[in-house]
Amino acid sequence: MRFSAFVFDAYGTLFDVHAAVRKHAGEIGPEGQLLSDIWRAKQLEYSWVGTLMGEHVDFWTLTERSLDYAFRKVPSIDTGLRDKLLEAYWHLDCYPEVPSVLRALKIAGARLAILSNGSKAMLEAAVRSAALETVLDDVFSADDARRFKTDPAVYDLVTMSWRIYPSAVSFQSSNRWDIAGATRCGFRTVWINRTQQPDEYADHQPELILPSLEGLITAS
Repeated sequence: MRFSAFVFDAYGTLFDVHAAVRKHAGEIGPEGQLLSDIWRAKQLEYSWVGTLMGEHVDFWTLTERSLDYAFRKVPSIDTGLRDKLLEAYWHLDCYPEVPSVLRALKIAGARLAILSNGSKAMLEAAVRSAALETVLDDVFSADDARRFKTDPAVYDLVTMSWRIYPSAVSFQSSNRWDIAGATRCGFRTVWINRTQQPDEYADHQPELILPSLEGLITAS
């Protein structure tokens, strides 16, 4: 492999952000996907706006606030499900190929980490739930930078901690804006385009586009 350091975004890349709503789909009803889409969109929007304002609030608080907003946007859904949905978010499903791909990279001698906007507690819970503790060398949270992606200080957490050049890191994310930020910071980037979204951010192109993490090893 060309790279010995692989860093992964968490939400949407390793862990399915819609799994919490899907777990309670029967109680939520037909507008569950709409609720989940709004929840995710506002979670990200709040992180960007806070960073632009220079005001950092941990990602779990943003997750709670964005769910509350989603309930207001979709009033037909019972707000009594709030606690169930938030609890489910601590234990999101990982995508089916994630454990085998990460194990294969580890066996090949790669150094592996997560770099996420998620709070440390959120990420630790997700990693435990997916039984990924033994394959990950580090879990980097944006909490340590007190900013969120795509602020360069977040990506610097990896290079400063591991004492390596950005060009030595292969960074994987399902979020195209995250890929743009990591590319600008000098990482080799792989866009995991799980939902076949159109490309954007033409000035900051990924080196590779994959529909899932499968194929990452042979392409690295």
